Amino acid sequence: MEIFARVVETGSFSAAAHQLKIAPSTVSKLIGRLESRLRTRLFQRSTRGLHLTDEGKAFYRRCTAILNDIAAAEEEAAAGDVPTGRLRVSVNVPVGHAFLLPAIPAFTARYPQVCLDLVLTDGIDDLVTGGADIAIRTGPLPASSLIARKLGDSRLCVVGSPVYFEWSGTPNRPADLEAHSCLDFTFPREETGWPFRIDGGRRMVRPKGKLRGADGETVRRLALSGAGIARLAEFQVAQDIASGDLVEVLRDFDSGDRLDVHVVYAGSARQLPARARVFIDFLVQSVRIS
Repeated sequence: MEIFARVVETGSFSAAAHQLKIAPSTVSKLIGRLESRLRTRLFQRSTRGLHLTDEGKAFYRRCTAILNDIAAAEEEAAAGDVPTGRLRVSVNVPVGHAFLLPAIPAFTARYPQVCLDLVLTDGIDDLVTGGADIAIRTGPLPASSLIARKLGDSRLCVVGSPVYFEWSGTPNRPADLEAHSCLDFTFPREETGWPFRIDGGRRMVRPKGKLRGADGETVRRLALSGAGIARLAEFQVAQDIASGDLVEVLRDFDSGDRLDVHVVYAGSARQLPARARVFIDFLVQSVRIS
């Protein structure tokens, strides 16, 4: 399994052999034996290189999970009850900037033998194929076998800069947004519009505009620059509103929707290595989102 995973990660038999300090022929022979035992082809071989088959992709996902479990078991056995080892954390960009990064020094001081790989992204990474051990995500969670613990929630605000409103006018009703540049996101979301409370009901307005950002921080900075109107979590723009750099509009039509923030991980808490358990507990205790 380790040799197979190394071939996938390096992209060739020879590169894997070099890293493992064994002969390329040995790697090729062992992969051939593995395919024979599994009675399926794991790689498509061509002059352009190696490509995983669908069966190979599924087997790789399971292999990495098993190899990670073995590594975690060995680390815990060697270290006793002391959390140790490397932990890869994927976190939503605004949550990362506002809450996680400021809390990291306290965590590393408490658990100095835990090494953190922090990836800030608003993309929806698979905890297996994406390589993350733990993810912090906002919004509705899709149905899955993953475990989620809520860290908090935040009101959503429609905001723009004073410069933008001076140029383009201030929307007084949700329908006025049709004539404005609304900033959207490049990644898919469960709701494609902005909900508002209109005449006692909940109605959706689809934002129109030419600018989209890959993450919440990019959209916030576009709004600050005067590029358009954005709908963002209150925790992300509270300081900008207080300073006057952004102005909230359409508050009277607030739908009451709140943005949930969860820490998400695979498997039960008992199956997690100590470093993951203490990190999740630290998040629940230290990160207060409202």
